[in-house]
Amino acid sequence: MDPEIQKMREVALVYLDRSGGLQKFVHDCKKYNDSKQSYAVYRFIISINPSDIAELDATLGNYILHNPLQAAQIFQSVCFIAIKTLSLIEQLQTEAQISILLKPTHLPPLPSYVLSLSAYPFNYTSQRFYMSEGIVITMGTVTKYTQGARFLCTEETCPFSEDKQIVEMIDVKVLNALKGYSSDKSHFRIQALTVFLRDELANKMTIGNHYRIIGIPACVQNGLQATACIEVNSVQLCKTKGPSFVSDNFKYLLSLTSSSYWRFPAVLANIFASQVVPPGTYNTLKLAILLSLVQTCEKENGDYLDLLVVTSDTLVIDSIRHPPSSEIFPSVSKDKHGTGSASIHACSTVLAKGGICYIGDLSSYKKDKLELLQSVLESRTTTVFIPGKKYGEEADQQVTISVQTNFWSFVDVDSSSKKHIQKDNFLIGQMDMSLIPANLVDVFGLLIYNEFPFYQPSSLVHHILKKAINPEAMLYKVSKQFRTQDYEEFILFAKNLHVELSSEAENLIQGYYLASRRVRRDSIHGSTLSASALKILISLSKAHTKLSLRQTVLKEDALIAILLFESSLTLKHGTSALCVAPNSVFPFDLSDENSLQQRDIYLMQCHHQLLKFVAAYGPGIHISTNEE
Repeated sequence: MDPEIQKMREVALVYLDRSGGLQKFVHDCKKYNDSKQSYAVYRFIISINPSDIAELDATLGNYILHNPLQAAQIFQSVCFIAIKTLSLIEQLQTEAQISILLKPTHLPPLPSYVLSLSAYPFNYTSQRFYMSEGIVITMGTVTKYTQGARFLCTEETCPFSEDKQIVEMIDVKVLNALKGYSSDKSHFRIQALTVFLRDELANKMTIGNHYRIIGIPACVQNGLQATACIEVNSVQLCKTKGPSFVSDNFKYLLSLTSSSYWRFPAVLANIFASQVVPPGTYNTLKLAILLSLVQTCEKENGDYLDLLVVTSDTLVIDSIRHPPSSEIFPSVSKDKHGTGSASIHACSTVLAKGGICYIGDLSSYKKDKLELLQSVLESRTTTVFIPGKKYGEEADQQVTISVQTNFWSFVDVDSSSKKHIQKDNFLIGQMDMSLIPANLVDVFGLLIYNEFPFYQPSSLVHHILKKAINPEAMLYKVSKQFRTQDYEEFILFAKNLHVELSSEAENLIQGYYLASRRVRRDSIHGSTLSASALKILISLSKAHTKLSLRQTVLKEDALIAILLFESSLTLKHGTSALCVAPNSVFPFDLSDENSLQQRDIYLMQCHHQLLKFVAAYGPGIHISTNEE
């Protein structure tokens, strides 16, 4: 026997003993030995730390990293000797009956061990371990395969028959192209990587999630087509950590506006997106956008905040629009790798997990898509139907996919008005939304009327002309002080803040909610407030708190939430006894300290007016005030 091979076997045994792998191996052998089922092949998974092995013996460490199939044979021999020496499995006859799967815990953090899904060329000929990251965009159903053979056994009870799943992943960088600052899609092509999940790894991935995988590249032949793929060895979910800080400019701005809980978010909105529109324009829309952004998350039952904008100024809306995909929601097709099974394809909704799915003009979608959108907004899930007969299964399947994104959409007033005859019986403040189903409008958290800034038309025209000449130009000083990257870091920090409702904020929200249910009702339909109204109010309040970089929701946050929500209700159903102004959150241009002071005075008056409204219409509600 080769002395080097013998030495590596000895090192492998020492490593298994020290790492606890030998104890696990003995336990796995006991399960096989106690089983009444007969086995022809005994499969063992051995977790290995390449760094620890390299410290024991560099040759074996190198062997594992660069010749994993041959390294598995080293461990196979060690395991066979252990079984025979300790009489662990009575039925075992030959070493060939042992199948070893080595699972490295990690790979060295060096470029040569990273397989980039966006780099060229793709090295699938070297059968060694690589690490790669990507987002799952396609998932096949789990199908049977025969271990250690090139044929598929049709016997369901075959002891060699196990489960496998085919998945497709894309590089994370692809999402930057899909976010898009251009509607021209001709300059890029999305290339997916095929991934094989076998045995215990089947169903370990979720569509839309970001994973780090370790595996061995391979090439699969399907007729005349060859597909590069990865046989996955281990799967790890990647979780993005937000920054633990905000920029010094934001900290300084926070200190300057500390005299009022309303000022910091107001100034943030005022100067936000200065690369797109002049500071001071579209403030209500920009505040709503910021509130929605800090309420993005990757968890079920999150405080999601969806926006629907009514506008006649689609130029500004489209300027932040990414190119829409052909499908908003997941779709099903036959697997292209020859298995005949079904593959579920991701879409904008799933790929926007933890972020924003911008779906454009609602009036451009057909009735069935709008009904599906309403169902998704209500349940935060979407269901994919897989007919069994079509995809070689005995029974039909339904796969439910969690939707963890905020939706943004708009309705073009000018275009929609041409598609139907407007009604004449509108209430004061109400907009014609009859083109969109009322139930769908209700499930959006906020309805915003984005009016052209007639008080500053020249500044907007000047901005658009300047940008047309030089798209990269920074036209305002605040664009340099508060860059897009600064806002991105700020939002990532703010969205991860954990906030709690104070009792005064909770009482104010509940008082307004109950009073509004009493005021906004008719004899036919009862209350016009949607079932999700209270949840939306709480979400808005928490968002304003996060935007203020605080962790306790105060009455000041609740007031902004109520004013935004009441303005939204007014657009849907007309004004109520509370009677808020159209620009209730930004009644003045925020040009200097004095205008901020005037806004504070105005909002305190709104708070007093709200307390009177609750006292008059809230059933038995009493909210204590500082004046008392």
